[in-house]
Amino acid sequence: MESKYIFVTGGVTSSLGKGIIAASMAKLLQCRGLRVTIQKFDPYINVDPGTLNPYEHGECYVTEDGAETDLDLGHYERFLNVFTSQANNVTTGRIYKTVIEKEREGAYLGKTVQIVPHITDEIKNRMRLLGKTGQYDVIITEIGGTVGDIESLPYVEAVRQLQWELPESDCMVVHLTLIPYLSAAGELKTKPTQHSVRALQQNGVHPDVIVCRSERPVPDDMRRKIAMFCNVRPEAVVISPDAKSIYQVPILMHQQGLDSIIAVHFKIPLPPANLTQWNNYLQRLFNPKHEVDIALVGKYVELQDAYKSILESFIHAGAANSCKVHVHTVHSEHITADNVAQQLKDMDGVLVAPGFGSRGLEGKIEAIRYARENNVPFFGICLGMQMAVIEYARNVVGWADANSAEVTADTKHAVIDMMEEQKRITLKGGTMRLGAYPCKLKDGSLAQHIYGKTEITERHRHRYELNNNFAADLEKAGLVISGTNPVSNLAEIVELPTHPFFIGVQFHPELKSTPENPQPIFVKFVAKSLENRKKR
Repeated sequence: MESKYIFVTGGVTSSLGKGIIAASMAKLLQCRGLRVTIQKFDPYINVDPGTLNPYEHGECYVTEDGAETDLDLGHYERFLNVFTSQANNVTTGRIYKTVIEKEREGAYLGKTVQIVPHITDEIKNRMRLLGKTGQYDVIITEIGGTVGDIESLPYVEAVRQLQWELPESDCMVVHLTLIPYLSAAGELKTKPTQHSVRALQQNGVHPDVIVCRSERPVPDDMRRKIAMFCNVRPEAVVISPDAKSIYQVPILMHQQGLDSIIAVHFKIPLPPANLTQWNNYLQRLFNPKHEVDIALVGKYVELQDAYKSILESFIHAGAANSCKVHVHTVHSEHITADNVAQQLKDMDGVLVAPGFGSRGLEGKIEAIRYARENNVPFFGICLGMQMAVIEYARNVVGWADANSAEVTADTKHAVIDMMEEQKRITLKGGTMRLGAYPCKLKDGSLAQHIYGKTEITERHRHRYELNNNFAADLEKAGLVISGTNPVSNLAEIVELPTHPFFIGVQFHPELKSTPENPQPIFVKFVAKSLENRKKR
């Protein structure tokens, strides 16, 4: 069958959850036997989010093939349990870059290059690219921003053209909007939804389904009112209430028949949705038998989206352990040798988060020392692993000046140094060590016990590494390098066999965790933290 296309737009305000709605629709269609993928089109002019500060855009998600992408791709992978790729995230920057390069090559034969048709043609080409592979029955495209944004207009225009060019049964538009509750008036208001849909229609795009986000129950007469004013069928007005978990949203959408509406529109007979595995996961998630307190030590702790994949991985690992994981964010800049015991004394485990730059590093080192000396389960990711190496070099090996070359370039003991191939690079965007690389695990190590394998692949995003010039001395002092890249011999995993659970990884294991396949290190870390809680 020819690929079908669903476009997800949003109105009124950002952060309504277009990514979750797109992922929920994809999950439902997948559970009804269709091959589905999701892509995100972002209206900013950056080529990718790799150079954006987490305060600007949250976490930068890295795909298996090394693309730095929007964090929504993490939701797509977690819901579908299928890898995405560079083709699944497109930005205005990448669109314009391609068009300008074509113009310089003379591809337009002297034509005046314009938004319409040249930019919109390139957008449409990218929107249909995955459909041409023959791998997918349905391509869901989330359009970033909100209708009415200047930046989003070329994307909305491209959707308008595709809605006109494709057969009606091959193209569908789902518009997400808001029904706010005004406490002063004591009622829900539909006007923002009406105006949002009107703005979409003024651009020539007609929604087939309207999904309304609301914190309160929406009565049936209000749904009929929205349907009448927005020119859709009443059953095509779907309510998205606040849920206990984002993973409950597919069930809420299924209960309102969203997947059936899509099947009818596309004129494809589908078997009933098989949601048994998903419901089993929710059962474990909502009915934990235990609880555990884990400190997440980082410098972006006031911004939840900066560590989105880590937080989701704890949810998956918690469910696998029938355990509610309470994650307590601790700002590394506020940790000192004098207060670290007070800040972490009630924690069952300590995770030191990834990051870049020198801010908050000494606090991370103090947190690691506390965990090591007090036998508290410790897990370090990327920069967290590097700080574990520095802490060990300073406080066990005795190199007081041990540091990272990122912080102190002229230190005698640069136990963390820039990778050789990175030293010749001056451009910042898309130039780090990115994507999946193999890692060979040492026989009998904690890492091998966790994974149950001798070789794994995990995703990376870094420029600095453990300096192999100091590896022998570190290992002689008791720090085991239990995972290495089989080609470059780069250290990927360090651990302490004398500690109940102490592991640092150079890669980002959180990027591959899903509800149906929780990441093994997170699962074991939560289990060990739970053991520690019971001992305490």
